[in-house]
Amino acid sequence: MDLNFTAEELAFRAEIRQWVADNLPAATRHKVHHALRLTREDLQGWARILGRRGWLGWGWPREFSGPGWNAVQCHLFEEECALAGAPRVAPFGPVMVAPVIMAFGSKAQQERFLPGIASGDVWWSQGYSEPGAGSDLASLKTRAERRGDSYVVNGQKTWTTLGQYGEWIFCLVRTSSEGKPQTGISFLLIDMKSPGVSVRPIVLLDGEPEVNEVFFDNVEVPAGNLVGEENKGWTYAKFLLGNERTHIADVNRSKRELERLKRIARAQGLWDDLRFRDRIARLEVDIVALEMMVLRVLSAEKSGRKSLDVAGLLKIRGSEIQQRYAELMMLAGGPLTRAFVYEAMEAGWQGDPVGATTLMPLAGSYFNMRKTTIYGGSNEVQRNIVAQTVLGS
Repeated sequence: MDLNFTAEELAFRAEIRQWVADNLPAATRHKVHHALRLTREDLQGWARILGRRGWLGWGWPREFSGPGWNAVQCHLFEEECALAGAPRVAPFGPVMVAPVIMAFGSKAQQERFLPGIASGDVWWSQGYSEPGAGSDLASLKTRAERRGDSYVVNGQKTWTTLGQYGEWIFCLVRTSSEGKPQTGISFLLIDMKSPGVSVRPIVLLDGEPEVNEVFFDNVEVPAGNLVGEENKGWTYAKFLLGNERTHIADVNRSKRELERLKRIARAQGLWDDLRFRDRIARLEVDIVALEMMVLRVLSAEKSGRKSLDVAGLLKIRGSEIQQRYAELMMLAGGPLTRAFVYEAMEAGWQGDPVGATTLMPLAGSYFNMRKTTIYGGSNEVQRNIVAQTVLGS
């Protein structure tokens, strides 16, 4: 198995690197490299820049107006964007729901929804988790009742990331209570401007309303917004979750944040502490190992072999690495990683004592990373799945 990049792939990487350098707004790059607050305009602005180039759907095939890149090219694109300081693209449209619509949606749904996703003009949200259905997603209770040409939806979703910006949401809903819980679930596309849809932010420990509760009160949804067949939504959900868990691993962001950790350690005088540098070295080894696992999957896909079924394992290792670099940054930053008010810092009211502007956001990043081992299927559940599907135990 050859994990080295070919000359053509290295040329492709150079092309991507130059394009990102020429097109990524400097203010956005600065915010990403210093973990400052990203607004909707920052996130969607970058998405639209990619959309105009035809690269927001970087993993899409040509038949759906994508670039038709192979798995290695997609990886190199993601890596160059991350290392350059580009915002992480909100995955709900281009990475999650779009492949489901391509694989299982009708021609009419593909023509209606994919262009808005590809351009970055339409913000999508994900409606999976509920107050009583997180890792045990089959327990969901949000119900969609068929009435003529519409479904009437009632229920609640929670932990909806960036749902305050959502214009459309893809939801798992219960359409039948017969048989096993998984057999009565359907996949529905819902306009969040519909009467009866309400969003309530959940303010996290870092002070940001990144996640939300979404309520559905007799929301009428055209039956034409059902993806695939009724009661087959569990199949589509598993297809989507494989993409999500691989995306959560986010080895490219970890490589970027590793370099940031080293900069902080040097600036705070900890680089000469051998014990602290040992911890950074162990983290770097694990990031390289995670990258090798990703490259093995890509190598299998490129050669036409069945790729390794390790989405859950990638999610486990990737999310734990994210927590580890956030913890080490906090340790390196020391007292200057205190809680702060974004508005005050951005207005310059908190000053910049000994690099505080660089260190202040670390507490928020640390708190935010505590959730990575829970969303997308908690790591405890993922370990059971890996034991069954990969190890055969």
